[in-house]
Amino acid sequence: MATRTQRLAQPKPNRLRYPDRRSVYWLDDLPPEKSGSTTKAELTPRWSELCRSKKFYTQVTLSPIWEVSECALRAVASNRLCSLAQPRAPAAGWQPDRPILVPLNRATQTAVATSRICQLAQPKRKQILEGAGNKSKPVPLTHMPCKASAHIELLATPKHDHPKFEGERSVCWLVSRSARNYVANQRLLELSSPKERKALFEGYDPYIVSRAARSASPSSRIQQLCLPLPRKCNSN
Repeated sequence: MATRTQRLAQPKPNRLRYPDRRSVYWLDDLPPEKSGSTTKAELTPRWSELCRSKKFYTQVTLSPIWEVSECALRAVASNRLCSLAQPRAPAAGWQPDRPILVPLNRATQTAVATSRICQLAQPKRKQILEGAGNKSKPVPLTHMPCKASAHIELLATPKHDHPKFEGERSVCWLVSRSARNYVANQRLLELSSPKERKALFEGYDPYIVSRAARSASPSSRIQQLCLPLPRKCNSN
């Protein structure tokens, strides 16, 4: 038995003896050469069974009229079959459908309506406003069937116009002499002129310092923030 040192001293096999080897699963020997042009596949019994064509079964269509056997002609139905063959009876409280036009009885035809029914049968009528001038008064056409409370009557009363109400002003009215002879001052002319719109940076000079900035004096806090940090100052 070779020792570990002897096995490590053996040279490694040359794997490049077959440069045309195309698969890493081949061994050192070349695969057997193909005798035919194509690979021949062997079918399993299951594949052979699935490759067979399906068989179509033709069924003879029977006639809708067939002969009744002698046993069926001589058969006697039992009591259970006779009970099942009976049609189902309607429910106990079932009544036939009423006709669409039901004849009215004598009492309905000779009935007399009461005053309350006649009052309920009257259509509701709205109040009509008489006139379309400055002041209008509602004219009730029907009276209320029952007495309303004082609060309801107060709410139902329309509001009256103010005593100093002069009515709607006419669309065309006279212009006074003072308004026609009035002369507008300079401020009114300035306000009535349209606003002049300029471009975004038109007339803007970034180097102009305003008078307020030139005369401003810094506060103690600003002077404190302007000083450098003590840790960055050199002691020398």
